[in-house]
Amino acid sequence: MTMISQVITSDDILLKLCHSVSHVLSSTTASQVSHAAMVQSITKTCLKPDLGCFSIFDGGFSGLVVINFSAPAAVEIYQAYMTQMGMPEAEFAFSHTSDEVGDVMGELMNQILGDFIVKVNKELQTSINQSQPKMLTINKELTISIDTNLDEAVARRVAFKTARNHIFYLEFAMDKTEFIKLAHFENDEEHDPDALLAQHGSGAGSTTWSQAINGTVVVDEADDLLKELGI
Repeated sequence: MTMISQVITSDDILLKLCHSVSHVLSSTTASQVSHAAMVQSITKTCLKPDLGCFSIFDGGFSGLVVINFSAPAAVEIYQAYMTQMGMPEAEFAFSHTSDEVGDVMGELMNQILGDFIVKVNKELQTSINQSQPKMLTINKELTISIDTNLDEAVARRVAFKTARNHIFYLEFAMDKTEFIKLAHFENDEEHDPDALLAQHGSGAGSTTWSQAINGTVVVDEADDLLKELGI
């Protein structure tokens, strides 16, 4: 009997990333975080107010992940996470500009990418690596891109909703690629979640960053993006 080849496209990979965002944020905050059923095709990826986070990945394919949180969405997720960690409400930060909120959102971004990378490595039988996420509190839009040519790059935006109906957005750019499953294989055994989070919480990426002209941020050879932005 002839087996029909299964094709995994760039949009299927985006869906895996969306599942990682929803899964990690829902499980760490004990609340419902969901993504829209519609995906928007975009021409560029941007960091937007109020709290933007980005990371790149490379290996089997290359790409850029950006998550733009509104201030209410960031504070809601932060406070729900700290509640799950057992912190009393009296010790909460209440502004998205506080270092505590930025640190927590950066750690959650790290966990999201860790979960996504494990899925990709296991289900697509390839290997990708992430850079250390960069979290910025900003009040204007910054275009951000990878300083290498992606192979027929595709860019997408997906809306997410928190339990209190605050909206935030994932923007994603990557190579236009396909993975074709030619033979059946068994997925590797599940990884230990604690070991996974420890791994992705401690490793700093090797990719570096810089700011280019006209409000455009390009991944380049300078590691201190905050310094070059003057923040």
